[in-house]
Amino acid sequence: MYEFETMLIHGGLVPQKNRQSTTVPIYQTTSFKYESCEDISEVFKGEKYGFIYTRISNPTIEILEKRMALIEDGIGAIATSSGMSAITTTIMTLCKSGDNFISSSSIFGGTYSLFKNRMKEFGINCKFINPNYIERFEKEIDEKTKAIFIETIGNPKIDVADIRAISRIAEKYEVPLIVDSTITTPYLIQPKNFGANIIIHSTSKFINGFGNSIGGIIIDAGNFNWNNKRFQNFKEFYEKYGQLAFLIKVRKEIFRDFGGCISPFNTFLILNGLETLSLRMTKHCENGMKLANFLKEQKEVLFVNYPGLKENKYYHLAKEQFNNKFGSIISFGLKNKEMCFKFINSLKLAYNLANLGDAKTLIIHPASTICVEFNEEEKRMMGVSENLIRVSVGLESINDIINDFKNAFLNLNL
Repeated sequence: MYEFETMLIHGGLVPQKNRQSTTVPIYQTTSFKYESCEDISEVFKGEKYGFIYTRISNPTIEILEKRMALIEDGIGAIATSSGMSAITTTIMTLCKSGDNFISSSSIFGGTYSLFKNRMKEFGINCKFINPNYIERFEKEIDEKTKAIFIETIGNPKIDVADIRAISRIAEKYEVPLIVDSTITTPYLIQPKNFGANIIIHSTSKFINGFGNSIGGIIIDAGNFNWNNKRFQNFKEFYEKYGQLAFLIKVRKEIFRDFGGCISPFNTFLILNGLETLSLRMTKHCENGMKLANFLKEQKEVLFVNYPGLKENKYYHLAKEQFNNKFGSIISFGLKNKEMCFKFINSLKLAYNLANLGDAKTLIIHPASTICVEFNEEEKRMMGVSENLIRVSVGLESINDIINDFKNAFLNLNL
């Protein structure tokens, strides 16, 4: 087995199977020809391996799936059209009408809306729990509970869930723990090592790293028993495919039928970005730490949320879980919304937009944008206030980033 940085570049690609190409080929096709009716029938029935239709699988996409499974130490993966598609596909594979699942309350606004509103329309209920109160997860589990969902670092609250402690509860009740590791990436943490069963990424963010393609991925860690009483609807798949039951059920049912597939070209762009993940994340983390330290010294800043600061309440937990690296997502508070707007409007280098994990420094006012549709109680639960700003620190010179912020602070006093 190669080490992490080598797998980022070589994982899943066999040049001999791709006309000796050392760059991942783009199989930009809808479907795949077979020489006989017997052959294609066997593939459709799952009796023989092969590609049928890019909505289900594709050789380019398969390389991304293999590479992500390798670097997360999983048994397999399924690439999707977006991070939201990965989450939707996972929950709808695990749950049916009448079931429920538990989620951390401090999650991305789009995920919160999906869980609170859309899943309810399918008869699936989500129970939201503050991840600081771990004992409440256990209290909410009943016979209809099919999953627990958390983010490694809450967005934009920037809180850190104790994955190991929550995984013990999930294991006790034979419920899979789903961990969204978008903000941390496999470079900071392999959630499997802390008890996660399913890992999700929005590959649009740090995995790609350059803001040029949307995608998502679902990884099965291979450490959950799908042959248990909570998942009687998995019985047929388990008997036929064993530990691959979840992945096969995902691909053959929700993923195939809902059509949340990624394009081969987007996959190619994501794979190109993935090759430099370790280099980029090292710089992201360095710049994040330096900007957080700068921000906490500014008189206009009321608070800074960044787990790398030693005074942060999550510092010791984050240090243990993330291998002494803390990412590049920061949130901080100014006096009020008007001051936040003036600050953001004064920036020249940082881009004001709804994304994170880009090579460029990105900034946004969550309350008026990505969380604008939520009421005050929901915003409070997600850690969003009118005076909160979120920053995704990029790869530019840290001197230029800090100078951009310095000038914006000076403009607040004009």
